[in-house]
Amino acid sequence: MTDATPPNLFRRHLLLTGLATPWWPLQAAAKTPTAAEPLRPRVLQFPRDLGSHPDYAIEWWYITGHLRAGARATEREFGFQLTFFRSRVESTQGMSSAFAAKQLIFAHAAVTDVTGQKLWHDQRIARQGFEVAQARNDDTAITLRDWSLTHEASQYQAHAAGHGFRFALALREMQPLLLQGVQGLSRKGPDARQASFYYSLPQLQVTGSLALEGQAMPVQGTAWLDHEWSQALMHPQAVGWDWIGMNLLDGSALTAFRLRDKAGNALWDGGSFRRPALGATPQVFAHGEVLFQPVRSWTSPLTQARYPVEWTVRTPTAAYTVKAVLDNQELDSRNSTGAVYWEGLSELFDSQGQLIGRGYLEMTGYASPLRL
Repeated sequence: MTDATPPNLFRRHLLLTGLATPWWPLQAAAKTPTAAEPLRPRVLQFPRDLGSHPDYAIEWWYITGHLRAGARATEREFGFQLTFFRSRVESTQGMSSAFAAKQLIFAHAAVTDVTGQKLWHDQRIARQGFEVAQARNDDTAITLRDWSLTHEASQYQAHAAGHGFRFALALREMQPLLLQGVQGLSRKGPDARQASFYYSLPQLQVTGSLALEGQAMPVQGTAWLDHEWSQALMHPQAVGWDWIGMNLLDGSALTAFRLRDKAGNALWDGGSFRRPALGATPQVFAHGEVLFQPVRSWTSPLTQARYPVEWTVRTPTAAYTVKAVLDNQELDSRNSTGAVYWEGLSELFDSQGQLIGRGYLEMTGYASPLRL
């Protein structure tokens, strides 16, 4: 199975290998808890926990950022996203064949051309193995054919090439790891089993090259990395989530999220805020302290899904306005992960209307309920 496998052949492959069950769950270390058990707090170990956790049901590495190219008078702005997902397939774990799809690797990549008002995106899927798709356990090193995300000596390398776009980026660590939740254990619902191990790396310094339709240009900017792994993430009544990861211009980092039910009410919420001072302790937001209020919405001509592309987000640190730089940043990944969601470059404003940061807004479950 390759990234070029037609969807109908992929479904046939799932039936033949026992994979005709939902693909997107989550999992991590020592004695791995089952989906029926809550994740227990533990000290995350680095660089080991930068790598894959194949005993856990689902995992993802998620890099987003804001790029600039050209001189100030002719400057162009871009957003970029590269996400790798790993999914453990329980039904094949006992198979002895090397061809058994015990782990699936998915990847999504996208570029938002702010100046050209266009979104470019692509997707990949393959079973792990045979040097086609790999995710190392001892550090971040994920490959899916010609796409990759690797880490060495405080720097990441990200490569992706899709329909009409290509990027090769170096992302240098400028701040320490940000452990989300309680020392890296992040609750995602009212049941303690709904949780993930979760850390972020904000304020990554980016340099590299970006090409659109064969036209290459040097770029530089700022990025954000998230890495999560778990066994059971979503409450049964949850249909999706809203999330922001924002690099503030003063070096601070803001995370805020909520999981929604079908009526649009928050089942759970959380996040964090960390100032740029060396050794600064993040302020962790407790359940009930984050409020997402939609201000303006956009309807997708492809799916007819209606997405709030401007929000007021209230947190214990401040109230913010989040605005998408381009309304149409909907990603159709039905040929890989099966989901349609909105994920795009956005700007962050304070209560006085001043631009104070940039980052990514992600909204899932608007086209149809998300099932992990």
